Amino acid sequence: MGRGPRPTVRKPPAAKPKTDPTPGQPTTYGASDMDYNDYLMVPELLGLQRPLSKPAHHDEMLFIIIHQAFELWFKLQIHELEAAIQAMLAGDARRARHAMARVTAVQRLLTHQIHLLETMTPVEFLQFRDHLKPASGFQSLQFREIEFIAGLKDEAYLAFFRERPLVLDRLQARIGEADVASAYFTLLRARGFRVPTDPKADPDGTTRALVPVFEAPDEHPELYALSEALLDFDEAFALWREHHVRVVERIIGFKRGTGGSSGAAYLRQTTTKRFFPFLWDVRTRLGEPA
Repeated sequence: MGRGPRPTVRKPPAAKPKTDPTPGQPTTYGASDMDYNDYLMVPELLGLQRPLSKPAHHDEMLFIIIHQAFELWFKLQIHELEAAIQAMLAGDARRARHAMARVTAVQRLLTHQIHLLETMTPVEFLQFRDHLKPASGFQSLQFREIEFIAGLKDEAYLAFFRERPLVLDRLQARIGEADVASAYFTLLRARGFRVPTDPKADPDGTTRALVPVFEAPDEHPELYALSEALLDFDEAFALWREHHVRVVERIIGFKRGTGGSSGAAYLRQTTTKRFFPFLWDVRTRLGEPA
């Protein structure tokens, strides 16, 4: 018996090089593609920590990074405070409350962050502290901007920056701009509340104007939520001031500040500051005869 034709044996196709990423695995990017480091400018960011002590003291890196991180968070707070002001001027209490909630969340983070300084021993800090002089956190432009933007505009600080025109110009501009407190009063007036023309000159009248919001929060839910969000920020900032004093006392005791201030004694004086004193005072008014 003859044999038939042999069956054709098909060879499997040659494997093609993979062009798509395996599911769940990161993509391999081309040399010209933007990556994480490009977007965040990580190389530039990591090149900004430059200790002045020689040889560089181990803890100076910690000190620099903590304060640079503070300045980045300050920038975000300013960004959100400006958004809150614009929202209130536009009559949008809900959006303003959202922005203030973020500012407060950052402020609470900063309270935890400052305690990282306590991982230095006092004697270690003294080994590079003199290199800071006459620099001081007192000179932080963005910190002063936050105070001014919130409504605590103390023109006495301008004298300390007269040799820094760019800093001086920015703070002077903040004095003439709407701040969180003034925008809040504008919103209240737009909603029919009788806020005095000059709230600071008539604190009692300002407090009386706020009583209805707090005595009937269900009737004014957006205003009440915004008011409490403002107070949350004020409280968080006050607590940060308190923690700042304790950290300074723990590290340098009652030495003078590197910028020439009285150090912890000066910081202690600032703990009584309030951005929105009327929101604290209204609590005393509640339940009293009209």
